[in-house]
Amino acid sequence: MERKDGRFWKKSYDPGIDDLDPALWESTLPECFRKSFSSHPEKAAMAFMGVEISFAELETYSNRFANMLLANGLGKGDVVAIAMANIPEYLIAYVGTITAGCVLSGVSPLLSTEEMRFQLADSEAKCFVTLDAIFEKHLSKIHSRLPALKVVVAARIGGFLPAVKNFLGTLLGKIPKGAVTPLEGKAVLSFYDIIKGSAYPNTAPDVSLTPDDTAYLQYTGGTTGPPKGAMLTHRNALSDIHIVTSWLFIEMGKGVALSAFPIFHIAGLFTCSCFIIFGVTQILIPNPRDTGHICAEMKKYRPFLTANVPSLYHLLMSDPKFKRLDHSDLRICISAAASFPADSQKELEDIIGRGKLLEAYGMTETSPLTVMNPALGQKKLGHIGLPLPNAEIKLVNPDTGAEVGPGEPGELCVRGPFVMKAYYRQPEETKNAIDAEGYMHTGDVVVQDEEGYLRIVDRTKDMVNVSGFKVFSRKIEEILTAHPAIQEIAVIGVPDADKPGSEQVMAFIIPREGLFDEEKLAALEKDVISFARERLAPFEVPKAMEFRKELPLTSVGKLNKKALRDEIRRR
Repeated sequence: MERKDGRFWKKSYDPGIDDLDPALWESTLPECFRKSFSSHPEKAAMAFMGVEISFAELETYSNRFANMLLANGLGKGDVVAIAMANIPEYLIAYVGTITAGCVLSGVSPLLSTEEMRFQLADSEAKCFVTLDAIFEKHLSKIHSRLPALKVVVAARIGGFLPAVKNFLGTLLGKIPKGAVTPLEGKAVLSFYDIIKGSAYPNTAPDVSLTPDDTAYLQYTGGTTGPPKGAMLTHRNALSDIHIVTSWLFIEMGKGVALSAFPIFHIAGLFTCSCFIIFGVTQILIPNPRDTGHICAEMKKYRPFLTANVPSLYHLLMSDPKFKRLDHSDLRICISAAASFPADSQKELEDIIGRGKLLEAYGMTETSPLTVMNPALGQKKLGHIGLPLPNAEIKLVNPDTGAEVGPGEPGELCVRGPFVMKAYYRQPEETKNAIDAEGYMHTGDVVVQDEEGYLRIVDRTKDMVNVSGFKVFSRKIEEILTAHPAIQEIAVIGVPDADKPGSEQVMAFIIPREGLFDEEKLAALEKDVISFARERLAPFEVPKAMEFRKELPLTSVGKLNKKALRDEIRRR
């Protein structure tokens, strides 16, 4: 959105916040890692299930891992894929991969066997770091169809736990395990032999890197099509790290933070990188659904920052232990990666304190964050916030490409140092995503108010075409969530059998506890329809409705509307 006063939203920034000097990101991730390691070697870099690992130990282990990669024939630019939960082994492999000049590619452990094969093959990964359970379940079935893969490194969930705790966890079935076997034509190595033995040097290898070299090959979620690998450079990653840590007033070497975002996802990789580079101890959460463990860790370490998807905050709010915690040290509570209903945001702030919740926005292709509510100033619940420093935006009509006026919905397009280099081996997809002016087209339709705050109204793919009327599914979801009996809702468009080429609005609803029985649901459907008719245009009112106990989610907790559309299409 162009205005006479240019980036007018900067007037809403916190005092002292402004664009940063681009010289800050004329560096590489290994250079920043080394500075952090040397500044506070004895401080805990991570806390995991009662075990703490210092920055000095992280440096030693990751250097050994880096030297292992080079000794096994990998070099600058080669892809190392990692499929693990949030455990110490992930951080060590990540830092080691980058230190060796290789490219990191996070792989969700929740992928199916074929989905995992696709990503490993598409990325041409030469090394795969994974858990023994994933080795047996997936890799043993697909390794012969991965000709580029040369090295496999196997770890286990309890690898850093004390022997007694590890034994009991395995015995009770709380720690998954699997068989690791030889693979023809591939070197199969033990993670622990690499980092705890003496076969590889403790010092970082001498690898020449530039800010323009690729650091990450992170795959998009694939909720609107096949996954694509976003090539993110060292400059991309570091620019976003510096911009966001400045925005949040994070101090070097101070505090403890907790992010339950999976590190295989760009959001978790980003928070993890911020904490390492700024010397912040991070609490690793291997199972984000275990709210009891999260609460115990928060009670013990009293983090100043948390970062989670809305679905996890909903789980925490349902746990009485979370409500009883002393949240006085918590000053930043970040929510991103999915929509968070305003009523739920207010409920969370009733627990943690007013003014602490910061809704943010980003995407894999932008390293990831580009929009965020202020750390100190006004936070507008239900808004993703203000464009961050060094970011330029424009809002365009999704159909015509013309820029829209103030208060009008338009597709958010973002330009800045954090925008990816390209999609891997997909020049046409890259051209479709990044226009001639360098703006990344996000696919999200937003409205910007007079103070510069942005509010998402829909995905361009989620707009429902009802007899030519553009219906914003996000609008319907926000309005119907206000109904006292609705806990969660997802709205999609389904083909209208009576009007070829047109769609109907369909709502999938999770009722609040105690309302899921046939008699109550029949009455509830009538009540929701009546509620909708009072607040929506006739063409926006759902014509079909289903009540469910749960909705499909992606591996990072986002609502998976693609799965709902596929289900309806199969019917």
